[in-house]
Amino acid sequence: MINKKSKSEIRAKKHARLRNRISGTPERPRLSVFRSNNHMYAQIIDDTCGNTLVAASTMDKGADLEHTDNVEAAAYVGTSVAKKALEKGITKVVFDRGGFIYHGRVKALAEAAREAGLEF
Repeated sequence: MINKKSKSEIRAKKHARLRNRISGTPERPRLSVFRSNNHMYAQIIDDTCGNTLVAASTMDKGADLEHTDNVEAAAYVGTSVAKKALEKGITKVVFDRGGFIYHGRVKALAEAAREAGLEF
């Protein structure tokens, strides 16, 4: 019998491999992205003490989105997390794509965060 892994198991393995190389510091925290079927989530994390410094998602109260599972919604989350980070004085981050391919919604979030002022 063939032991076939699910997409989520494959993504979790990729993310674990990625996390071996990437870690957030107080000077340069980690911008972590999670993409579900319906929503997009992003948070900026200081891994030395395990604190989430800033978070944004398509489920935020201020988000007036018609659809929460498309590229426009991802761009909104990227802009939102970048604005919140800049308010807290965070300008440089390390990008953690969470095992997802850098394409589509993940790419849109990253590009929107860069345009809003984050460096990575």
